[in-house]
Amino acid sequence: MALDQSFVGRSYPPTAPYEVGREKIREFAEAVGDPNPAYTDVEAAKALGHCDVIAPPTFVFAITFKAAGEVIADPQLGLDYSRVVHGDQKFAYTRPVRAGDRLSVTSTIEAIKSLAGNDIIDVRGEVCDEASEHVVTAWTKLVARAAEGA
Repeated sequence: MALDQSFVGRSYPPTAPYEVGREKIREFAEAVGDPNPAYTDVEAAKALGHCDVIAPPTFVFAITFKAAGEVIADPQLGLDYSRVVHGDQKFAYTRPVRAGDRLSVTSTIEAIKSLAGNDIIDVRGEVCDEASEHVVTAWTKLVARAAEGA
């Protein structure tokens, strides 16, 4: 059953702030195999003009995908998460994520479409710091695969 198009444009309340820590950034950089010293060494980051270590570009996926969970769990939307696969991810930065940032995410359903029995939903996550300044926008595409025999 196709998802309700009336949900396009619906926004969900901002998440509680997520405090970005140096250790989380280091762990993430190691996990993705990125040895850039700006992710682990304060002095290297400062030499590049940053006030503290910065996070790899995909670091915010963890907090934006968690925020998109509110969309996914919305019972009125009716998305069958057991059939969902991650379809795509894009980021547009105003500035890098830095250690010490306290980031909140506001998720908005940007598009819903059906294709070959699959439901495709695009969720935009606007990430702002404590001063309500934009840091990054993340777009997540989720595909709910058609049920067998549908």
